[in-house]
Amino acid sequence: MSSGLQLISLLLFLLPLLLPSTLAATFDVVNRCSYTVWAAANPGGGRRLNPGESWTINVNPGTTGGRIWARTDCSFDGRGRGRRCQTGDCGGVLNCTAYGRPPNTLAEFALNQFNNRDFFDISLVDGFNVPMDFSPTSGGCRGIRCSADINGQCPAVLRAPGGCNNPCTVFRTNQYCCNSGNCGPTNHSRFFKDRCPDAYIYATDDQTFTCPGGTNYRVEFCPLARFRVSLKVIRLPSDLVI
Repeated sequence: MSSGLQLISLLLFLLPLLLPSTLAATFDVVNRCSYTVWAAANPGGGRRLNPGESWTINVNPGTTGGRIWARTDCSFDGRGRGRRCQTGDCGGVLNCTAYGRPPNTLAEFALNQFNNRDFFDISLVDGFNVPMDFSPTSGGCRGIRCSADINGQCPAVLRAPGGCNNPCTVFRTNQYCCNSGNCGPTNHSRFFKDRCPDAYIYATDDQTFTCPGGTNYRVEFCPLARFRVSLKVIRLPSDLVI
């Protein structure tokens, strides 16, 4: 074999080793709520999920601006069209090609970005409708969640049918929407942050997490509670006879 062919063969052998993984990321979307939700993903479309049902979507490497969310109180016909969902509606269709209408809790992600890292967050910038857990199922990095009773504790001025609005949606001022790019927390944003410290609340709230590119994920609506066992040492009186 000539030296030129040998070099080409070597390059073809090494090329897959030199390039980063380009496999699609898998997202398992699970409904653990006691009620039906209509899961939505952009990219990905939509799916009705009864309690306990799941939906798997594959997202291409390099995807940016990805979102997964739950819609509530929807009604669609056999062609996937219907009236507006109470929360998270994307134009009155089952298969979303647009983002959802607030209020809705968002799982946001960008895949295979700087240094081949995935970036992900739970965002309440569009408000809250359904508790959520967003966790990697591979990659060795930690998950995040927002499972507080936001709807039940929502301040009256932020309440919406089926959810709790972000203050920007209600007031539309620079203080809450950060139009200038230079803003800080407010009493209303602290309401969300105190209950969901992992969540991204307002435009300059840098609450984003990372995993290696090629990681797979699970998004759960109404996630099961995490129980913590606390052990306490009980000191008995020194004169107690057992």
